Parts: sequence; structure tokens; C-alpha cells
Amino acid sequence: MEYEFRRNRLEGTVFAEFSMEHVVLGRWFSEELGSDVALIKHVLAQVLLLQSGSLEHWRHVGGDLTIDLDREQVRVFANVMAQDEELELQESMSLYNAESESFCGLEDFEQVLLSWQAFIEQE
Repeated sequence: MEYEFRRNRLEGTVFAEFSMEHVVLGRWFSEELGSDVALIKHVLAQVLLLQSGSLEHWRHVGGDLTIDLDREQVRVFANVMAQDEELELQESMSLYNAESESFCGLEDFEQVLLSWQAFIEQE
């Protein structure tokens, strides 16, 4: 998983850019997590609980994106997808999910999250 973190010093915003198959994960870091240190620490705590076996599943529903964690993987998806799953589509129609859903391993996610935390705490 390739990623890069950027900071816009003029606007005071942070941005995470991920490789094509993880675009939504980048949006989650940028838009939902941002520079909220308390939320970063909370998510890290949930990862540790999952890894220790004390927790089986954790979900955080944000404004536009939801993150789902279990002991093995992480799923980030657009909240609108939960609504789309309820719709019946004709055979010839399909939803384009590449920009709306992404998966990665829990350990990979933890490493990215720790990198994001270090990035946010700089300066």
C-alpha cells in the first residue's frame, strides 16, 4: 500500500493520498480523521483491543465514510454504499465501488495510522 501525507500550511489542512486501490482510505484519513488527535488515539486503542483479542469488531460511522475493523482486516466505505446495498439493480447495471470501498490488513492499517499520528504531531 503506497501513500503520502501532505500539509497545506496556508489553510492549515492535512491530506493523505493513497494508491488507486486505496483511494477511499486516503479520503478517510483526510476527511474523517484529519488532525483530531483524540480520535486518532481512540482508533489506535481499538486496533490494540482487536489485536489482543479483547474486541472482535469495531465500527466508526463518519460524515461521509464508515470504517469497519475486525481482527484481520479494515474496510472503509462510503456511507451511501450502505443505502445502495438495499437497492435492487437490473442485471445490466452495477455499482462502481473502486472509489467507494477499500480493504487492507489490520497490521498495515496500524502502521499507516501510527505514521499519520507522527505526521499530525509534527509542528
